[in-house]
Amino acid sequence: GKKLGYTFNNRNFHNVSLGQGQEVVAEQALDLAAKEGHWVILQNIHLVAKWLSSLEKKLEQHSEGSHQDFRVFISAEPAPSPDSHIIPQGILENSIKITNEAPTGMHANLHKALDNFNQDTLEMCTRENEFKSILFALCYFHAVVAERRKFGPQGWNRSYPFNTGDLTISVNVLYNYLEASSKVPYDDLRYLFGEIMYGGHITDDWDRRLCKTYLEEFIKPEMLEGELLLAPGFPLPGNMDYNSYHQYIDDALPPESPYLYGLHPNAEIGFLTQTSEKLFRTVLEMQPRNTGMGEGGVVTREETVKALLEEILEKLMDEFNISELMAKVGERTPYIVVAFQECERMNILTSEIKRSLQELDLGLKGELTMRSDMENLQNALFLDMVPESWIKRAYPSTASLGTWFADLLTRIKELEAWTGDFSLPSTVWLAGFFNPQSFLTAIMQSAARKNGWPLDKMTLQCDVTKKNREDFASPPREGAYVHGLFMESARWDAQAGIITDARLKELTPAMPVIFIKAVPADKQDIRSMYPCPVYKTRQRGPTYVWTFNLKTRENPSKWVLAGVALLLQI
Repeated sequence: GKKLGYTFNNRNFHNVSLGQGQEVVAEQALDLAAKEGHWVILQNIHLVAKWLSSLEKKLEQHSEGSHQDFRVFISAEPAPSPDSHIIPQGILENSIKITNEAPTGMHANLHKALDNFNQDTLEMCTRENEFKSILFALCYFHAVVAERRKFGPQGWNRSYPFNTGDLTISVNVLYNYLEASSKVPYDDLRYLFGEIMYGGHITDDWDRRLCKTYLEEFIKPEMLEGELLLAPGFPLPGNMDYNSYHQYIDDALPPESPYLYGLHPNAEIGFLTQTSEKLFRTVLEMQPRNTGMGEGGVVTREETVKALLEEILEKLMDEFNISELMAKVGERTPYIVVAFQECERMNILTSEIKRSLQELDLGLKGELTMRSDMENLQNALFLDMVPESWIKRAYPSTASLGTWFADLLTRIKELEAWTGDFSLPSTVWLAGFFNPQSFLTAIMQSAARKNGWPLDKMTLQCDVTKKNREDFASPPREGAYVHGLFMESARWDAQAGIITDARLKELTPAMPVIFIKAVPADKQDIRSMYPCPVYKTRQRGPTYVWTFNLKTRENPSKWVLAGVALLLQI
């Protein structure tokens, strides 16, 4: 406005904050401004959804014949989800749009964290050296935990609302503690930051471990000896003034990469791949419902669905006859109990698949009225997605329908082989279970019965072998061999028998067969071990199964920051 030579005053500049019945005021301001050439600012229009169509009409009405200096500025909060996009198309099409995005990348976030303070903050503490060092480390920590979100489940299992308040309160706590004690109370500070200020938001145990590990790496006595690296190639700066810290970030912080977070570059590939897959899926779902297949006749949506439906029904095996199987077994060992539970779960799933497909078949023939759940089933089949009613009765999976169904048939075959004579397979496909935990618990129950150990004093020991499943002809005397696991964010070095850095572009290398047996908890070796979470899928979080201790020569904290986990399916 100033550039164009306007001088603003209360008469020619109308600022209306919407909500609480301000719509009439806004309309009067628009009418006056259009006539006189004033400027109008309408704030928070997302709060007045019902009024937006009137606003659209009003703007259309003033688009012709109004004063040439008349301008309207509109602001709104971003919508949390697509179904709450309420701003009319007419307004969007006829306006110049500006978005104010939160900064991305460590560079912008570290500057932004430091912007919460000034030269006076840096000078307020009598223990200047310690205060400045820990304050800068806290700024880096704050930027890392906020920005790590973009890596999806490899970053955090869940997403948390960390905010600037967490940082400023932590710095106040730091000031009070340093003023009150003669030694720097590193443990107390880390506990307050990691369990209370930031940890107060965290609901997942693995995320809590991650938060704690960052603080252990960033805030420790070595920080005052000038030997602390906040990231590879980025040492903690020494004592300087406020502007020099901003300058130091510009000069010394390496370019944006997963290394700045302690992650492997593969984490970025995985996250970008998943983002693009999501985009393509959305585009696919927006396709018109009946697409022709070019020349040579049109294959209708119904025909595509019908062919798939018949193929699934034809390939699906019969349900397990549980009473017949029960008659075959003598003693119900922990493993046999698991086998029966799995057969029951599988029957519930396969009978729902049959029921829903047969019902849809009748609907497509016109013998049944199509209901909304049948419509949804038809859409899912057409889009190669697993239908809702099947997901509810199945196990977590991120696969498309074709892959999911092939996997289902493999799971049934494994169960058939196991229930053929109920002897444990030479190596067990852990991912093939609805409930892998129950199988792992059965390993402990068997050992407890055999050796007379109390179950609550036991744990599982995992020895990674150097072999693959083809190399095993029989199960071990105690415990079980399991195959089909994958490692994410690192890889297993089979020769050295330790975790090591992942190779570039190998996102989820396969693990060799793992020998799992139960041992008394006090007998397990926990030195140089990384407690590695096992998840069912790459979504991690709620798909957690167990913790396997894996050998490492490097500090386990490296693998915590890298987000290293074992996955049952990819």
